[in-house]
Amino acid sequence: MPIILYNVPGRTGVNMLPETVARLSEIKNIIGIKEATGNLQQVSDTIELCRKDFVILSGDDFTTLPILSIGGHGVISVTSNIAPKGVSDMCDAFFNGHLEKARKLHYKLQPLHRVMFLETNPIPVKTALAMMGKIEGEFRLPLVKMGEANRKKLKKTLNSCGII
Repeated sequence: MPIILYNVPGRTGVNMLPETVARLSEIKNIIGIKEATGNLQQVSDTIELCRKDFVILSGDDFTTLPILSIGGHGVISVTSNIAPKGVSDMCDAFFNGHLEKARKLHYKLQPLHRVMFLETNPIPVKTALAMMGKIEGEFRLPLVKMGEANRKKLKKTLNSCGII
C-alpha cells in the first residue's frame, strides 16, 4: 500500500528532518511527503536528498506555489475544500508554464488561506462549508464552534472572495 509521510510539526510537535525523510524514501511503498514546515530550505534539502520519483506535496496552502517552484509536485490543501477551482487553476497555471497567472491566483487565494487557519483546522473549513450550505454546522468534541470574532472575519472574507 502506498504511504505518504505527513510532516506537520505544528500538529505533532516533531519535525522530520530531510535526512530522515531521505532514508524513509528508500522504502518502496513510501511514495511521498506532505511537507508543512513552512521552511523552504528544508523542502529544498528534502528534494535534493530523496529519490527522484519521491513526491513532495505542500501541506500548507500558503506555501503551494513556492514549493512547486522549487520542484514540488502538488498540495494536500485545506482551502481547496471551499475553493477547489481556484487552487486547481493555480496549480494548472504553474504546470502549464503560466507563472504570472499562477502568481496572481496565489495572491487571490491568500485571504482564504489565512482565514482557514484562524482557529485549529478543521474548524474554519467546516464553518465555511456550513456558511456555503454544503454541510450542517455541527461539531463533535474535541472540536467546538468557531469563536464569534473569527466567524465574522471568516464570513467577511468568504463574501469578499465571492464564495458566499
